[in-house]
Amino acid sequence: MENATRGLYNEDLAPAKERTWGAFSIFNVWTSDVHSLWGYYLAASLFLLCGSFTNFLIAIGLSSLVIFAIMNLIGYAGVKTGVPYPVLARASFGVWGANLPALVRAVVACFWYGAQTAAASWAIVALLTRNEAILEFHQTSHMLGHSTLDVICFVVVWALQLLIIQNGMETVRKFQDWAGPAVWIAMLVLAIGLVIKAGGFSLDHGIAPELLLEKTRDAGVSGEPGSLSALMAVGATWITYFAALYLNFCDFSRYAPSKAVVRKGNLWGLPVNLILFSLVAGITTIAAYQVYGEVLLHPEQISAKFDSWFLALLAALTFAVATLGINVVANFVSPAFDISNAFPHKISFKGGGYITAVIALCLYPFAPWEGNAAVFVNAIGAIMGPLLGIIVVDYYLIAKGEIKVADLYREDGAYQFHGGWNIAALIATIIGGLCCSILPHLTDWFPSWWGTYGWFFGVAIGAVLYYPLSRMPVMRHPHAHG
Repeated sequence: MENATRGLYNEDLAPAKERTWGAFSIFNVWTSDVHSLWGYYLAASLFLLCGSFTNFLIAIGLSSLVIFAIMNLIGYAGVKTGVPYPVLARASFGVWGANLPALVRAVVACFWYGAQTAAASWAIVALLTRNEAILEFHQTSHMLGHSTLDVICFVVVWALQLLIIQNGMETVRKFQDWAGPAVWIAMLVLAIGLVIKAGGFSLDHGIAPELLLEKTRDAGVSGEPGSLSALMAVGATWITYFAALYLNFCDFSRYAPSKAVVRKGNLWGLPVNLILFSLVAGITTIAAYQVYGEVLLHPEQISAKFDSWFLALLAALTFAVATLGINVVANFVSPAFDISNAFPHKISFKGGGYITAVIALCLYPFAPWEGNAAVFVNAIGAIMGPLLGIIVVDYYLIAKGEIKVADLYREDGAYQFHGGWNIAALIATIIGGLCCSILPHLTDWFPSWWGTYGWFFGVAIGAVLYYPLSRMPVMRHPHAHG
């Protein structure tokens, strides 16, 4: 690109030249992103907490439509500009200020990368411990605060993921195009097999309320199952689960040839796929309860009870592959671009991904993702809220969808603002982050339900503060858009 500033450009960050991702590949971004052990657990929990099939369609169905709408907003920006998330963020945060939202997103991805790698390794551990000798080794040998078997499986799964991304985004596309459908087939086989074994199926799960609340506590949904407060919390949790990908979906949509392709891929991949996935996860959990007499919300717990070694192996490998899929899509691609954005002449897309993987490996002994899943998901989601509010308001309301793409790579262009930083975006981010991610965990100033809706408050605070601040003459660069 002509006249690009050295510290703002490399080939990986440049606007996409080849637009080879069709609707099927966009659809499989979502099959890869959702069909993981974490996603299954959350979907099964939320299904049961809806209380009835009608409530499920209302809570999961409506929230899936919201997810679809938000992804289209960001996806369209990716198609039009052809740039990845950290470069798009330069339009609203400044060419240097964009490193703030990019690195925040990268840090979040490092935590999720470790969490998903650990979940995939648990599926392998559940399979191996069917052998008595390995089970004894698992129970008696420990290192780094985990069982030695856990550590070995984590490192093996961690290393396998690095092989997937050796040839960049095209390898990612080919992997997800294979893995997404494979997981659906395995899930349907698991569900049908359990329903047959249960002698039929009823949507009335028959799980005692107190047992249900105990088993789904990590999902973070308060209130009696089926109550209005529970349904609202179900919808909010489901929407917040995608908080990180709202920001960087343009990392994928920029490879699509048109908005229509993105919209079609999103339609099948989000509301249709999300509703069906949650339904199958719920049916499988209910059937497993009828067969085994236990509430098993994690698929590796179900596969561990199979009589057949072959079926157990198939289930473990499938869910491990599924979890590798979400890790590559959600937690490798984004930080690879984000970290490359900070040092474009020193770190490539692949180099940024390796750094992410190493950080996740270093986090493993501390396992910050273990414990209450809801707190983890909502705290991470709340950090993302103000960033999304600012970017959407800036792109659609202030810039009216018109971005000077060449200036995104120039220090002295339209997005210079003040020394490369947009102070309005910085103020809105700091206040939004304080109110939604930091103060609720350090003080008792906020109501108990605040955390469940933290991402929504973050989006609102970021958007509402940014719009008037950005219109103030003192905040704007004379050549900025609008």
